[in-house]
Formats: sequence, C-alpha cells, structure tokens
Amino acid sequence: MKSIAFTLVFSVLFGFTYAQNQDSIFIKSIYNHALTESPAHENLRTLCKDIGARITGSAEAEMAIYWGKQLLESYDFDTVYLQEITVPHWERGTQEAAWIINENGELKKVDVIALGGSVGTHGVLEGEVIGVEGIDDVEKLGEAKIKGKIVFVNKPFDQTQINTFKAYGACSNQRWSGAKAASKYGAKAVVIRSLAQSNDDHPHTGSMDYKMENKIPAAALSTNSANTLFDWLKQGKVRLKLEMDCRFYEDETSYNVIAEIFGKEDKVITFGGHLDSWDVGEGAHDDGAGVIHSIEALRILKQLNYQPNHKLRCVLFMNEENGNFGGKGYAKWCSDNKEEHICALESDRGGFQPLGYDVVGSAAQLKFVQSFKPLVKDYRLYNFEFGYGGVDIGPLKKHYPNILQLGLNPTSQRYFDFHHAETDVFENVNKRELELGCASLATMVYLMDKNL
Repeated sequence: MKSIAFTLVFSVLFGFTYAQNQDSIFIKSIYNHALTESPAHENLRTLCKDIGARITGSAEAEMAIYWGKQLLESYDFDTVYLQEITVPHWERGTQEAAWIINENGELKKVDVIALGGSVGTHGVLEGEVIGVEGIDDVEKLGEAKIKGKIVFVNKPFDQTQINTFKAYGACSNQRWSGAKAASKYGAKAVVIRSLAQSNDDHPHTGSMDYKMENKIPAAALSTNSANTLFDWLKQGKVRLKLEMDCRFYEDETSYNVIAEIFGKEDKVITFGGHLDSWDVGEGAHDDGAGVIHSIEALRILKQLNYQPNHKLRCVLFMNEENGNFGGKGYAKWCSDNKEEHICALESDRGGFQPLGYDVVGSAAQLKFVQSFKPLVKDYRLYNFEFGYGGVDIGPLKKHYPNILQLGLNPTSQRYFDFHHAETDVFENVNKRELELGCASLATMVYLMDKNL
C-alpha cells in the first residue's frame, strides 16, 4: 500500500512539475518570438503614419477598419469578419484659438483644444473668467457668480500618486462634468486644465457628459497655459476670447474588426484594444499599441502552432473614445448569439513596459490569476491585484457576470504626457516595450486558455 501511495503522489507531483516546465518553455518561446521576429513596430508605424488619427466617423477610421481586416486576413486566422455598429460623427473643424487679456490690457495667446463633442462658439466668444479648483466649487458659487462668465476649472494632478491613473481619476470629473455643471448656472463656456502629468504646451482633449439642454462650448488648456491663467487671475480680472468651429453630423455605420482561432470548445476568450483615437496626434499609445498587442497575441500563438482549448477572439473595437458603442454593441451581439464567454482581456494603457494585470472578478478568480506569478516573474510581470479591466470589455460584465476580466497594466509614469494630445505619435512608442506588451498579452491569453 505504501508503495502504491508513494507512486500516486510522485505521479501527481511529476505531472504538475512537467506541466509547469512545459508552460515555462512555451512562454519563453512567446517572448523570444516577440522580441526577435515580431512585425509589431512596423505595423504600428503603418497605422500611425499611413492612416493617422482615427476619430469615429472619419475617413481615417474607415481606412483603419480596412487596414485591420486586411492585416488580420494576411495572417490566415480561422476567420476574420466585421461586426456592424452605429457610431456618432463629430468634428472640431478649423483649429481652435484663444487668448487672455488682463486689466492692464496685456494679451497672451493660450494653447487650447475643444473637448470631444463640444459645440462651437459661432465666431469669437468673449467673457470674464472665473476660476475654481474643482467641480464642487462650481456648485458652491452658483448662478449669482457664474452666469455670463467663462468658468475655468483648474484641478491639477496629485503628483504624490505613484500610479498616475489614480491622479487622473481624481480630477477627470472636471473634463467629464465641467460643461454640465457650468451650464447649469448660466456660464458662457468652460475651460479646464488638461488632464496631464507634466507642465507643457500641449492641450489634451477627451470625452464629456454632454447630455444637457443648454450646451456650452468646452475646451482644455495646456498645463502651462492653465498655470498662466491661474497666475493672472491672482492679480486681477481676466477676460478670455475663444473661437472653436466644432460641428456634428448624422450617425454613421462603422465596424468592430474581429479575428478568431477556433478551439476544442466554443467558449470564448476575448482580447482587444480600440481602433479609434482622438483626432489629434496619431493614436499611437491610445490605443494603437493595444491594437498591435492584440493582433500580435493571436498571430504569435498561431505562429507557434498553439492549439487552443477555447475560441480565441481578437477584437479591434471602434468608438471607445466617444461613446463606447463598439464595446456595448459587441457585448450585446455576443449575448444575442448566446455565446459563452469565460474571460476577456484588454490593452488600453499605452505601449509601455508591462508590469502585470488588473483583475476584475471574485477573490477566487484573483487567487487563480495570482497563481501564475511564478511563471511570469522573470518577465517582470508581478502586479496582479483587483483593478480595472477596460472600457471596451467592461459591458461584457452585464451579460456575463461571472466572466474574468484582465486589464494589461504597464508602467504609467509617461502615459499622461501623450494621452489625447498631439504628442501621441509613433515616435513616442519604444519598440522593445511594445514587443514586451505583445508577449505579455500572448502569454496571459495562453495561460487563461489552458487553465480555465
């Protein structure tokens, strides 16, 4: 009996060790391939330089859909297709212009950009500026002090936050809710401090909650211009002149781009990034890098002849930036088709050095993900904690409440130098860091597929 018991224990331990060794070997092959043979950097160059910024509804967004489908088809996946969605179409028109004038008659041009979805100014709009530190101050001042003025919301990033996404989250409501709050009390317009870490001359755009009767122009100042305006306001009254030529068009038909490798089962593992970007810069980090990570994850696994247990689905989502109709439409489409989804992964935090994954799920699911830390620690993946999955995969939770969601978590220190700004260009993405992100996503898709 003792001999039989020993044999059984030995067999179990040997099998576990053998499986881990096989995983280690395969993960190493993923990284070797990504770092020596990957077309990731060149594909990102094509997306950024040959197509450029890809705001929803634009010709460039349509070009990106064609590019994505053609590229995915070239890799001979089991299937490549388009999923139809309806998206909004907004354009900023001619370049914005703004300047400030103090009580002494001094004039200074400021760097400004319209927030996504804003109305235009119908010529040059002028008004006295009233400065506040945050949205709560707008509520405190009320109509008596705000009506007829231009509200300037100037809450900076908390520089003590090591995770800069926490600093972003703490002041993002000035962009999301600034126009709505100021309009409530009769403001002419609202300008905000750009949601950025550094002091520079590049204003950052972004979406906002614009569901209100009296829509007012809304714009962001560069951090340097915000600092200047703040200093001038401390010395006396300041007037701001603003010109924006924003315009709306009818909603348009667009598409998510999807590629799949079939597995032994029809259960689905989704992973992706968003193909659209804002209309400034080239959408390199946000989210060209995530698109490339996702394409490469599927390509690398196919190149290494991996035979998946589940259906591996790469999705290039459209319209994350100003409506998330790609993510919402995809989730409903999956549910309507009665698909079974077990895991979703997203890359939408830039093409920087990967550190790990945020986990959206139960305590048991977190523990499950953390069990793979020994396999990936040599690749500097160590941060596996509860966090945020992503905008595009988020709607899947409504239809699949038990789904495990993972958000690729790279270092965040430089992300908000580029986020939604003209600086988000191909040259600011490091080739090796991009390739490490591709390997990281391929590795996590592999581990989830093999063990769920």
